[in-house]
Amino acid sequence: MNDDEKRQVTDDERDFEGELRELLAEDAYTIRPSAAPYPQIRRRGALERRRRVAVAGAALATLAAVPAAVYGLGTGSAQGSTAAAPTPSRTATPSVSPTPSAEPDRATAALFDGITYRQARDGLENCLDSEFTRDWPGRPGLAPPDAYAIVLAMRSTGDSNTGGDGVFVVAQADDEERSSLICRLEDGVTQGITGFPDESDDIPDAGAVLVNPNSNRLFQQTVLDHGRWKLPFRWAVIGTAKPSVARVTVSYGDSSAEVTVDDGRFVASGVLNEQVTRAPHIKGYDAGGELVYDSDDDKYWDGSLP
Repeated sequence: MNDDEKRQVTDDERDFEGELRELLAEDAYTIRPSAAPYPQIRRRGALERRRRVAVAGAALATLAAVPAAVYGLGTGSAQGSTAAAPTPSRTATPSVSPTPSAEPDRATAALFDGITYRQARDGLENCLDSEFTRDWPGRPGLAPPDAYAIVLAMRSTGDSNTGGDGVFVVAQADDEERSSLICRLEDGVTQGITGFPDESDDIPDAGAVLVNPNSNRLFQQTVLDHGRWKLPFRWAVIGTAKPSVARVTVSYGDSSAEVTVDDGRFVASGVLNEQVTRAPHIKGYDAGGELVYDSDDDKYWDGSLP
């Protein structure tokens, strides 16, 4: 092998190593969201914006490989299914508050796995006053604490990239950017936060339903555990929908959920009891029951899991 060939091999190895490091870093709770949602359309401009608005997480030292692509949705039966938001599921167990008027978001919070509203609210307050946000200049991607309404609280299944089981709290605000956040806690202590605005209007030729790319953290375990996820697995999908969409259905493996759309947003949750290779499958219907969106036909959506 001559010197030019040796240099080419070295350059190729460096390129591969750089790409691998980038993939490994993307699934950690870093100062950016977990994955670029629309790999071909937003490109670097949107990616940089999302990196600016995401808030730091705790898994900086624990890396897992994840492709920079959003995951699509596959079919499944209704076995063990659970619906979520904007009205609580029958399996939700909200706490009884003596002063519900002081907690206006309690009625629309979907609470699962025995998590009470007060526990979810305490978790949100911890997230917004944690080491990850307290000294963050300008609190990018976050609305003022009193602007957030809790929309979902559920268990978080530990995997090879997390220290153990915990809780996810998802909150949304009606500020100018319609900010949302996903917070993960263990024993009431914040382990990581992702904050992000609603950018659905910025996606060219977007479908009637748009799953937020940050919610892949809610419906998948690390790719290091591909094919051997811990079960049963509580999952969730959050997203936005255009005014033409009245309800959304989500199927995932052997579970499914059906929800209505509230102010252009939706939250769905269920319990997975089988290993899957396809990500959740989403459909949107108008008020007359006509199908207006199917993720299988979404050119921006990849239906396979890594």
